[in-house]
Amino acid sequence: MTRVGCRFAVVLSFCAGLHSVSHAADPRYPDWPCVQAKVPEISVAAVWDGPPIEQAADTWQNDSAIKDMVARLAARRTPMEEAQKSIAEFLSGDATAKADKGKRLFAGLFETLNNERSEVINGLERLARSEKALAEQIKSDASALHELQDQSPPDQSKIGELASRVEWSTRIFEDRRRSIRYACEVPVIIEKRLFALSRTIQQTVEQ
Repeated sequence: MTRVGCRFAVVLSFCAGLHSVSHAADPRYPDWPCVQAKVPEISVAAVWDGPPIEQAADTWQNDSAIKDMVARLAARRTPMEEAQKSIAEFLSGDATAKADKGKRLFAGLFETLNNERSEVINGLERLARSEKALAEQIKSDASALHELQDQSPPDQSKIGELASRVEWSTRIFEDRRRSIRYACEVPVIIEKRLFALSRTIQQTVEQ
């Protein structure tokens, strides 16, 4: 099999994988490219056992200290150990003050990380749609290439041009495929981070 043929076989295999995964995971989300089931949003109940945060959800952005802390804790470049230590230092004061700050801090983290996670999910679906469209274009070009190769005599100039286009498009396809594989882990990473930080907030408030 030629180099172009090998790459094209990879495209066909991955397209079949995208199709089967989307149907296996949840037919409501045909563009979802990940093995993990799509959960559009995290629920508060899934990560928070503390008191209701409805009021805090409307007020946390009014406190600059809370906003700054949320930004620092939400950033994945901040090591978890450092984030947890920052929470313990930030939630100081008497029980009432700690509980109030804890609710607002969690409300900010929940909104921020849930929104970030939704953006990643939307980006994954856009990338998957783009990948499917590119795969269809590669299939069309490959079919045209085979027709040119079957002609007698074959037009080598056109064959070379189309073969180069198929190979270049397939390289882009493979790069996107690797990006999808990595990005599929990001929503899970965000959810785990939110869960761990919420546990730290609750434990600190209860001390």
